[in-house]
Amino acid sequence: MAQDNLTTAPINGAQPATGPASGEWFGHPAQLKRLFTTEMWERFGYYGMRAILTLYLAKHFLFNDATSTGIYGGFTALVYLTPLIGGLIADRYLGSKRSVKFGAIMMAIGYFMLCFGGEAAKPYAVIEGQRYEVTVAEVAGKEVRSLEMSGQRLEIIGNDDKSVSLKAADGAEAKRVAPGGFESDGERSPFHIGILLIGLSLVTVGNGFFKPNISTIVGTLYADGDRRRDSGFTIFYMGINLGSLISQFFCPILAEAVGWWAGFGLAALGMTFSWVLFQFDGGRLDGYGERPAGADPRKDWLIYGAAVICVPLFFFLFTNLMAYVPPEAGEGLVGYFFGLPIMGKMMFGTFLIAVPGILIWALTAGNRVEFQMMLAAMVLIVFNTVFWTLFEQAGSSLTLFAERNTMLEVGWTRPLFAMFREMPASYYLFFALLLGGLGWALTWFFGNGETPETKRKMAMAFGLVMLAGFGGMAYARSLGFGNDPVYVMPAGQTQIFNALFIVTLAPLFSVMWNAMARRGVEPSIPVKFAIALMGVGGGFLLLVWGAQFADAQFKVGLMWLAGLYLIHSMAELCISPVGLSMITKLSMARIVGMMMGVWFLSIAVAQYVAGMVAQVASVETVGGQVTNLKVSL
Repeated sequence: MAQDNLTTAPINGAQPATGPASGEWFGHPAQLKRLFTTEMWERFGYYGMRAILTLYLAKHFLFNDATSTGIYGGFTALVYLTPLIGGLIADRYLGSKRSVKFGAIMMAIGYFMLCFGGEAAKPYAVIEGQRYEVTVAEVAGKEVRSLEMSGQRLEIIGNDDKSVSLKAADGAEAKRVAPGGFESDGERSPFHIGILLIGLSLVTVGNGFFKPNISTIVGTLYADGDRRRDSGFTIFYMGINLGSLISQFFCPILAEAVGWWAGFGLAALGMTFSWVLFQFDGGRLDGYGERPAGADPRKDWLIYGAAVICVPLFFFLFTNLMAYVPPEAGEGLVGYFFGLPIMGKMMFGTFLIAVPGILIWALTAGNRVEFQMMLAAMVLIVFNTVFWTLFEQAGSSLTLFAERNTMLEVGWTRPLFAMFREMPASYYLFFALLLGGLGWALTWFFGNGETPETKRKMAMAFGLVMLAGFGGMAYARSLGFGNDPVYVMPAGQTQIFNALFIVTLAPLFSVMWNAMARRGVEPSIPVKFAIALMGVGGGFLLLVWGAQFADAQFKVGLMWLAGLYLIHSMAELCISPVGLSMITKLSMARIVGMMMGVWFLSIAVAQYVAGMVAQVASVETVGGQVTNLKVSL
């Protein structure tokens, strides 16, 4: 997952709770537990929604690949850009606590709006100026796109040279359409597209208020010099990964089995639960993240109103992004830049002005050593942009690759599913034991340091949640889940590999770096950046190699995609934890805050460029699917 905005500096003069009176949770202030769960459920909502967003755009609204990945890239870019403003507003006016509450409400509303996608778009094709309705039918376990021309039903087949063949039932080619002569699209509801874009805009604005400020509150739990601070943020970061892991498992399953609305609905419920935990904290967070001294409370509603006004602004940015037409070849770099959507001009313009501008200032305002350090920081910031551009293909082009060119059967589930078929009762016993164990583990984890009465209430609450989960699995059984010979992963669920590998490998990498540091052989920050860049490139090379072993249906084994995510996750662990540390070490003291902003701006730019890269990898689709899998391999 892309680097989250974490800051460790206390603000607003909040004093940490100390001593037994305040309670502890695994040796940390008890308030960390509430912040951990709030962040976990917020990330549950975000990563669950993100796992299915590109597929939703491509398969429900039938946007072509370029539009789907462009919207996704623009959305994630704004998600990483808005916290720069939200953090500033909290520091000067609202305080972190009010900002988090307001952001959570906006994000929850945004996720709920994504549930209302209306009917799926109706596919059609335009050939030589004539429109033909496209029919999608399943034949021998394979989706077939066809249209009716001259009284006969013709299957649509894409060719390697980008021409399109229309074939009759006997396999004979009735017509071949030259490259560029076949256009496919979908008949969509403008109303529901508006709902989609408003929902994404609400999430974007809400994220700006929520994301930077909850981690700021974590920083206020610890006094200056408290050795528990780093481990406290490590625990907090575990909540991010745990929420991502759980949501990327369940949201794609619900979207596939029940409908897109169910996947987004689960994300919305997670975000709502996050707001409830923070809003009704029982006074646990009193004194933390409060309004800055001297801030005028009467400006609160002015700020909230301005935030709401930003929703139509972002709506406009999304519509402008969707209307983008790539420039003709030969227009040059300047022509390309001025032909970009407004969002692209904004991203690149700000970044291209900030990087050289700060270096020029450092050259005139600092000494030679300071300038050299700033130059090194800027080089690493550019490398950071390259890394996240490639890494963030996960939610766009790699998800589409999983959908189209990956065998998603999970082989080790064959014996389990065979047992479910032969002994129906084993299905219910398996999930009863699984959910029961999960409920016990959650009670133990969150009940640490609590009174017996509180633990009992927690056990009852988690028991009810697990019971609801068991009811859901029973309902899934009634729909046929578990009757297949093997479990087939939804394409969006493949993003879970990253979260799974991060959770598994992060402690090992921490031990490894510490051991190397004790021996004086820990790689420097630039070397870690270089390893990360080689790793993110190596992951794609592995997939290119795996493509040589594709089957007759032009699909590769799931292990190749999992291998890519393994390499990318190890690369992430080389670059993500050291980025902010690098900025503080290399930046001139007077502009550390500004350099932090440039660092996160580089991630936002990377998200946007990632969408552009995915657009380059886009292929022609009909009714949300390619008609020649060889082309998309």
